[in-house]
Amino acid sequence: MVKLLTNPLVLRCAMVLFAAAIGFVLAIRSMRAVRKSIGVESDFEATAAPTLQNLPLHLYNTVIQQLKQQKHELQVKTMAEQRRARTTENFSQTVLSNLSSGVLVFGANGLVRQANPAAKRILGFSSPSGMSAEDIFRKAEVCSGDRSGAQGSGVRLTEEVEAVLRGGSKSRQVEADYTAPAGESMRLAVTISPVPSVDGNLLGVACLIGDRSEFERIQHQQELQREISAEMALELRTSLATITGYAQQLARSRDVELASELAADIADEAARLDRHIGGFLAARRAAASTKS
Repeated sequence: MVKLLTNPLVLRCAMVLFAAAIGFVLAIRSMRAVRKSIGVESDFEATAAPTLQNLPLHLYNTVIQQLKQQKHELQVKTMAEQRRARTTENFSQTVLSNLSSGVLVFGANGLVRQANPAAKRILGFSSPSGMSAEDIFRKAEVCSGDRSGAQGSGVRLTEEVEAVLRGGSKSRQVEADYTAPAGESMRLAVTISPVPSVDGNLLGVACLIGDRSEFERIQHQQELQREISAEMALELRTSLATITGYAQQLARSRDVELASELAADIADEAARLDRHIGGFLAARRAAASTKS
């Protein structure tokens, strides 16, 4: 036994077996440590990065319902804005349609974008949309001097519109002699105003158009009537003075033949006065019927 233990070969084998046992134990411990580390990392990844499949079903349904509710609210707001825009547009159209003055709107490109019925009636165009200021006003010339004068200034109405549209000028009021496509001449009072956008850019030009021809015609008739009334008053005063003179002579006269002549003169003067008054009243009635 002693010899066996002291044998070098046996000692070597025993040392190899001992080293192998120690290596096996260390290998087992290392494998356990690695498995534990892998398990901890897997648990951390599972808790740190959940997927839709790992979410609770009620939480997923809650998110979907909130998204649907937000979509519905957005649709309701959009529809309300559209209704408000349509209401505003209809209101504007109604106001423009019932204005007695013409409204002509030129876009930034210089073409008519909108014209109310009064503008079509005054200017004599059934559909001016898409026409330029040159096409509509043509040779219409701005008036100079007093408001009743017919003398032109040499400046065309088209140039006034272009000055506001291209040059960014301020609003201006002018009067111009205009000839409609049918050949009718009239005096127009035009207010030209720029139409700015919210950011200050120029969207176009709006022209407020009024027909002064009717006003001037009425003013002329009134002046004529004042002249006729003055003449009528003078005629009436003269006739009354003549009749009074004849009556005084008739009262003092003792001559039957002279009295007869004076009476005839009074009758003639009264008849002439009646004719003048009748003509004056007939003219007034004709003028009243024309206005109505």
